[in-house]
Amino acid sequence: MPKLIVTKRDGETVELEGKTGLSVMEVIRDNGIDELLALCGGCCSCATCHVHVDPAFANQVVAMSEDENDLLDSSDHRDETSRLSCQLVFTAALDGLKVTIAQED
Repeated sequence: MPKLIVTKRDGETVELEGKTGLSVMEVIRDNGIDELLALCGGCCSCATCHVHVDPAFANQVVAMSEDENDLLDSSDHRDETSRLSCQLVFTAALDGLKVTIAQED
């Protein structure tokens, strides 16, 4: 299984095994990391699954939709690496993907 490397809000980094086809949000949630709230369950309507994608992977993830962009505008912690983890499909090509869970708004 491909690996997802997650840095939590306290700075701890964990390596997770992810099932391909799930969203990055689902991989994080299914591995018991509860600080990623994902209140809408992955419907791209709340921005509580905000992560920062390692710049080395910026060109490997799917392009951001207008809805995702609009939701991220509501975050005080948005930067050029911000994405909603519910919108990132985890694939074998993303093996080793590094994300950092954004600070809570």
